[in-house]
Amino acid sequence: MDITKTIQELKKRPDFTENVGMILIHNGVVRNWSRKDHTAVTALEVTPDHRKIESLRQEYLQRDGIFEIIVEAYSGTFQPGDDLLYIIVAGDIRENIKPVLAELLDRIKSEAVTKKEIFSN
Repeated sequence: MDITKTIQELKKRPDFTENVGMILIHNGVVRNWSRKDHTAVTALEVTPDHRKIESLRQEYLQRDGIFEIIVEAYSGTFQPGDDLLYIIVAGDIRENIKPVLAELLDRIKSEAVTKKEIFSN
């Protein structure tokens, strides 16, 4: 995802300025260590459930103050530093936007993405 291009496209919508005072972005990347025990990770296999992600996106779009949510989740085998997941949440004020990004991210990670770490031998 080209974040700058995506935001520029969002800003072109006629109702943007009436509804948006904040845009938050999550850019998840592959770590070179395991969250569990900091063992070195050489690659990560990722399988997102795009239907579940869209269902969650639609659910969170109903929250107060939310103008738009864009999610891009990649599938495949990735190396440390590679982009995995983008979430953009645009809306009125931070009190509405921050919890939506945090909750949506946690739910996507726990309910809609499976990962398998590959370790060096």
